[in-house]
Amino acid sequence: MKKITISFLEVSEGWQKKLIQEAFQNSQYKLIISPNKLTAANVAKYSDSDALSVFIHSEITDGVLQKLPQLKIIVTNSTGYDHIDLSACKRRGVLVANVPFYGENTVAEHTFALILALSRKIVDSVNRTRRGQFDLTGLRGFDLKNKTIGVVGTGHIGRHVIRIAHGFEMKILAYDLFPDKSLESHYPLKYVSLNQLLPHSDIVSLHAPYNKQTHHMINSRNVRDIKPGAYLVNTSRGGLIETSALLSALKSKRLAGAALDVMEEEGMISEDSGLIPGNLERDKLNTVLENHKLLSMDKVLVTPHNAFNSEEAVMRILTTTIENLRSWERGKPVNIVSGS
Repeated sequence: MKKITISFLEVSEGWQKKLIQEAFQNSQYKLIISPNKLTAANVAKYSDSDALSVFIHSEITDGVLQKLPQLKIIVTNSTGYDHIDLSACKRRGVLVANVPFYGENTVAEHTFALILALSRKIVDSVNRTRRGQFDLTGLRGFDLKNKTIGVVGTGHIGRHVIRIAHGFEMKILAYDLFPDKSLESHYPLKYVSLNQLLPHSDIVSLHAPYNKQTHHMINSRNVRDIKPGAYLVNTSRGGLIETSALLSALKSKRLAGAALDVMEEEGMISEDSGLIPGNLERDKLNTVLENHKLLSMDKVLVTPHNAFNSEEAVMRILTTTIENLRSWERGKPVNIVSGS
């Protein structure tokens, strides 16, 4: 009987490896567990894989899929799956499953950690006192109470952001292509168009999925409509914001600041090869360079795609990933976002 080969990529912690090994200890499985992301350069190592578990840093292109001839299912350890070419998977009969719910409250809490860091100048305050300086000059913040937050995307995470904002006694505007009217009965919020939300929000917080329709939903055209002195927060996907438009709005002081857990082309920022012009298209190279400018700006706070990263959420992700693979192996796949 042929063994089922399951490759787990981007597994960096010992407890994760132990849990995976315990879940698939039957002799019918062959496990490959690696801390590395999947790339075109290393995909040959996993060519025998029947199933593949990856995180967002592994880009699954048609070219990568060509080198995985036995692959039947990809399970991503995330809710988003824009790092996977779904069309190519469908053509090749490869199922794609995700983790639809793991950190709705987790990401929402990180969102408010960023908002509070902006509103009370937490990072500047901590850095100043570490230098032994206790002068309050330039550290005056602002209350969230009675401020208007514009929540873009009212799915599982967005609704938790609304719940927390209500606790701070904020005014709430919301935008979603498919408004959840039940939220209006639970919270004093108002659904409006994006064009109405931007000029009337003191804080704009993005919680939309990334796809062709939401690509650069904040862009050079509508960023000029944002309320002067407002703040922009993004804990969703970097591609929701046109980086050059964000940089321009900050330089012109249209935006008073921004807090980002995600950045456009963020995977290129920490890689030396990302700054070699010959390795990138011109637009992508410009975005990488603009991101480095953002990282150096005092009015911008950036965290390293860390909003999901609580102990509880990471455990939920791994247990759901394991169940996704087990269900597929039983012939009853769950959490499928793209069928064969």
